[in-house]
Amino acid sequence: MECSNQRDNLEFCNCSYGPCVRKGKCCECIQYHLRSGQFPACFFPDDIEKTYDRSIERFVKTYQQRPAWW
Repeated sequence: MECSNQRDNLEFCNCSYGPCVRKGKCCECIQYHLRSGQFPACFFPDDIEKTYDRSIERFVKTYQQRPAWW
C-alpha cells in the first residue's frame, strides 16, 4: 500500500522509535499496530508514547485520567 503525504505526515508524527520504517506512512502504521493489538504513537500524548506501551488498555487508561479537552 502506498501512503500519500508522507512528508506532511512527518510533521505530526510523534513516534520516538528511531528506526521505524513506517514514519509518515500513516495507513501502514495504523494497520501494523492494529494487527498487533496496539494503537500507533500518534494516538498518545508524548509522555505516554515514549514508554512504548501502545496497548489498547493503556490508551483507555490514559484518556480516562486526562481531561476531555486534552
